[in-house]
Amino acid sequence: MELVGPEFPRKPLVLVVDDSPLNRDVMAMHFLTAGAEVRMAPDGVRALEMATRDPPDLILLDVQMPRMDGFETCKHLKAHPATQFVPVVIVTALDTDEDKIKAIESGADDFLTKPYSSLMLMTRARALLKIKYLTDQLHARNRLLRRVLNRYVPEEVADTILTDPEKHLQLGGEAREVTVLFADIRGFTTFTEKHPAEQVLETLNHIFSQLTPLIFKHRGTFDKYLGDAILAFYGAPVSWPDDALRAAQTAVEMQTVFDRLHQEAPETFRILGLGIGLHSGEATVGNIGSETVMDYTVIGDTVNVARRLQEDARSGEILMSEATWRQVQGEVVAERLGPHPIQGRTESVIVYALRPRPAS
Repeated sequence: MELVGPEFPRKPLVLVVDDSPLNRDVMAMHFLTAGAEVRMAPDGVRALEMATRDPPDLILLDVQMPRMDGFETCKHLKAHPATQFVPVVIVTALDTDEDKIKAIESGADDFLTKPYSSLMLMTRARALLKIKYLTDQLHARNRLLRRVLNRYVPEEVADTILTDPEKHLQLGGEAREVTVLFADIRGFTTFTEKHPAEQVLETLNHIFSQLTPLIFKHRGTFDKYLGDAILAFYGAPVSWPDDALRAAQTAVEMQTVFDRLHQEAPETFRILGLGIGLHSGEATVGNIGSETVMDYTVIGDTVNVARRLQEDARSGEILMSEATWRQVQGEVVAERLGPHPIQGRTESVIVYALRPRPAS
């Protein structure tokens, strides 16, 4: 019975654990003949060292061994992150129901009594290896999905999304209280007129690579790049009591980083600056688009106000609404600028200029 072919994407690695050299050799020969790679261990302690260092695809485990018996070894294997999903077959001369129950309780995936049929052994091994490969594929896809999610949201938000992907990764949205951050590079249009396209793209990527990680650092959700601007929000898909404060901290640190860029490359950044707007309120957050292409984003009046404040902010300035200031007062330094007309709105917005805290 072959263990290679279309059903098996790679040559399986099998670990045979038995204190009897003869038993190890006989069992190993079955798997070598079937095309597997085989490693052997004389006891449970050695098996744990080998398996956790380089996890196999299948473990065949005797029970009555020196230093550590098979039941205890299996418990340790199933508790270790590197081997918890590796299938284990208890292969033993013990055959009572009590022994089989101990095997199940220790986490074993199958139980085979000596003397065993080689056909039965290989049939069960083949079935367990299929499950192992499917599990590996599932984990690989989850890792890929996590890497993609981590480009937009911090790790704890990705964890939340993956606990209920049907809820968080389907079309539709919900009303949420959020704080929206808009950051725009000032002078970039002029910069593009005076520099070749390669330098423009290199400079933009360098700026974004410095600013975007600050969103994740402060547990915000990256929404999108809008030309030379960044849109982010705080409060969805996971919310915390200090969402507005973390948005404000992001804005202040963005300006600090931009100041450093000026110092490191004064000629390149001489005409460039950063304007930021912050506003808090209810917005619709969710996936917009189609089943094949969707965008997890935030829309509504809250976003529009944040964008208008960003547009009115001078280079190096952070403007925030009174709605945001109420949530962060006492935690930040801000100057009240008074009522500010917002295009498209009948009522003005009380605006504050957020300042960095003086060095102590």
